[in-house]
Amino acid sequence: MKYVLLTLISAMLLSISWPTYGVPFFIFFALVPLLMMEHGVSKFSDYKRKSWVVFGLSYLCFIIWNIVTTGWLYGSKNPDGSHSLMAVLFPVLVNSLLYSLVFQCYHWYKNAQGTYWGLAFFVAIWMSFEKFHLNWELTWPWLNLGNSFSEYPKLIQWYDTLGATGGSFWILLVNVLLFYTIRTWEAGRKRKDLIKNSSIVAALIIIPMIISVVKYNNFNEKPIGTVNVLMLQPDLDPYAEKYSKDSLTIEQDLLDLAEKNTKGRIDYYIAPETALPGRGSISETAFEKSIILHNLKGFLAKHPGSVFSTGISSHKFYTGSKDLPTEAYQINQGLWVESFNSAIQVIPNQKVQVYHKGKLVPGVEIFPYMNYLKPLLGDAMINLGGTVASLGSDKERVAFSNPYNKGKIAPIICYESIYGEFVTDYVKKGANFLGIMTNDSWWGVSEGHKQLLSYAKLRAIETRREIARAANSGISAHINAQGEIVEDTFYGDKTALFAKINLYENQTFYVKAGDLLTRFSIFALGFLLFYFLIKRFQKKFTKQQA
Repeated sequence: MKYVLLTLISAMLLSISWPTYGVPFFIFFALVPLLMMEHGVSKFSDYKRKSWVVFGLSYLCFIIWNIVTTGWLYGSKNPDGSHSLMAVLFPVLVNSLLYSLVFQCYHWYKNAQGTYWGLAFFVAIWMSFEKFHLNWELTWPWLNLGNSFSEYPKLIQWYDTLGATGGSFWILLVNVLLFYTIRTWEAGRKRKDLIKNSSIVAALIIIPMIISVVKYNNFNEKPIGTVNVLMLQPDLDPYAEKYSKDSLTIEQDLLDLAEKNTKGRIDYYIAPETALPGRGSISETAFEKSIILHNLKGFLAKHPGSVFSTGISSHKFYTGSKDLPTEAYQINQGLWVESFNSAIQVIPNQKVQVYHKGKLVPGVEIFPYMNYLKPLLGDAMINLGGTVASLGSDKERVAFSNPYNKGKIAPIICYESIYGEFVTDYVKKGANFLGIMTNDSWWGVSEGHKQLLSYAKLRAIETRREIARAANSGISAHINAQGEIVEDTFYGDKTALFAKINLYENQTFYVKAGDLLTRFSIFALGFLLFYFLIKRFQKKFTKQQA
């Protein structure tokens, strides 16, 4: 029961540390009870299968953490209106399993190499796993540890140097040093060592926060200009209204909302993810013939100097089977189509600029590892009014230029806003403010849309770019370059939000260097594994010589 209790304490501490309902300071010692459980089982228990005990208890910890923090996924529904149990079961069970496997690798390495080498391995493999979780096709970095401070931007201003992954390293290091402090006290009961180690831990927690507050109070970067932005929040029901209403009616409601809330000059109108066309999608090979896009240009003709950025569902047709994109699928004899979740910028008398979402939601917009999983799962995709085939995507980010002012918007689409280093690529392309087009209405009134908004603050700090966030049902928001919400809307309101957005052009160290500590951690992981193999080889060679 002692080990179960330690496991449950870790699960509780991880859970209550999470935004947007928790207190992140618990995260600094949330993993300590779990580390104590592993050490106790490994060194002091008489279990026959200790590795299975460690795996089972760690899985219990991580599954509780996942359920508490991401159980809101149950709010997503199937096309028939029923709740999608698979939408919560698969992420929770698989994500918990992955974290448990990481912890199990630490357990094996620690038993082979000793506690101190094991703790270094723990930090390195956890950091490497978080990076892996940011990049593979089953990507789900929602619970990366550095995200936990998203509601306290004043304390993490140094993320502009090391990013949210630097925050993960910070949290892991404190947890490991706390565990080390407890172990040295238990082993030697030396008060001097306890004071010294406790002081190091306290300094490691407090000094980055002090640096952050100083950076916050001394932030004085000069903008190169400002733009007036109107973020549109149409509050369109994504399960029924969006696919039953006529597309032109949906568009007219959106334009009426824009017209009603236009007071003075507007440089950018920004609408949410897939705000148009409703049911179906717009052909990219016929953008200039699209009635929907023609209507947008007609609206802009009444507002000279304005541009319209919006999320759309789009597609491309292909008439030959040669050089087809992987995501294209056949719809008729000799005709293939590739679908996209896109962002466009419409300007009168100019070609429509388009960007295809690069980070796709597993199971909703992409069939992960289709060649391997489809024979096993069939078409068991989570269909949120979307597709049972993978969408196409762009390999590079873009920044939409504005001919009327200095504005260059990063057209970030929903899920993409979770990815720190990924978002920096927009800035490298010249974006001087971030425009997030999102639809968080799938989960209803839950922590889901609040957490996704909260994570956007991290991107503002990392890039030192202001954010204009247009969400279908909310929360739409203006976030400044220090990661603070200047103004926002209520979830579920049909409304619009005006913001005067500052434009910045300097690149932060994080924009230039990306996830630097993660790369160091991957190198360290390789070194630790190589060191382990060399020692094994040396022992084997010594035995053979003897």
